[in-house]
Amino acid sequence: MNIGAITKQLAQEALGSQVKELMDTVRPPETAPPDPDNVAAAVMGQVHAMQAALKEDQELMVQCTVGAAVLRVVEIYAPSPKLLVLTGLDADRAVSRIVAPAESVQLVCKPLAAKPDSKPLRIRLVAAKPKP
Repeated sequence: MNIGAITKQLAQEALGSQVKELMDTVRPPETAPPDPDNVAAAVMGQVHAMQAALKEDQELMVQCTVGAAVLRVVEIYAPSPKLLVLTGLDADRAVSRIVAPAESVQLVCKPLAAKPDSKPLRIRLVAAKPKP
């Protein structure tokens, strides 16, 4: 083995473990397949898994874009298996809501470091109680 191959192998081993650690904090854990009829629960489950994987000093920024409006989501409410109500702040910091079919909702989720001297924001997930 030449010196170039040894250096390359050492770099792959050193970087490989760091990349795996980073991906493990970002990638949600494997879960059971979601019920195909309950899209709202699947979306909320993914957000919950990403949020659960965060470190204490991180928060999950969840954004939803509809038209020209970009909403920073602070709560996801599922009144039914196929409907989501997203509550959050728009660009003017006004509280806004998006009511949309769960199949059409597109969320961008990013783990971020929390602001110094502040408690990390946690997304509130609310599912409707099943009717008896």
